[in-house]
Amino acid sequence: MQIRFADQTDLSALLALYAQFRGTSIPEINERIMAVWRQIMRDENHHVILAEAENVIVSTCVLVIIPNLNHDQRPYALIENVITDIAHRKKGYGSAVLQHAVSVAQEHGCYKVMLMTGSKLESTLRFYEQAGFNRHDKTGFVRWLD
Repeated sequence: MQIRFADQTDLSALLALYAQFRGTSIPEINERIMAVWRQIMRDENHHVILAEAENVIVSTCVLVIIPNLNHDQRPYALIENVITDIAHRKKGYGSAVLQHAVSVAQEHGCYKVMLMTGSKLESTLRFYEQAGFNRHDKTGFVRWLD
């Protein structure tokens, strides 16, 4: 297993993982997708973390470092888009990308790392707890925007 940051060449593989997760077809790469991808690649606070097995991307998460005026001006971090290919689950890839994300947040001096999940499956919630996250300290809210 290799854990690394995404580079320009990883877009197609990421889109395939995202499509699998959402149960949709893989989108055609167009200028809108490329513009977002270029923006992500340029942003020093936006980290797309990948796990590879035999040169195939099998798991990913996104870590965003957010500057902060509170908590002694220490940043905080947000993890999103935690996805592992269905055929590679329960093999440690998801845990590895999460641990790498936490390490990067620590290197940046973050005082906390947050993640939210839409899953209500107890197995998913236990997975995040086993990765060191807890579901008791904060209450998460979402407001979906059109």
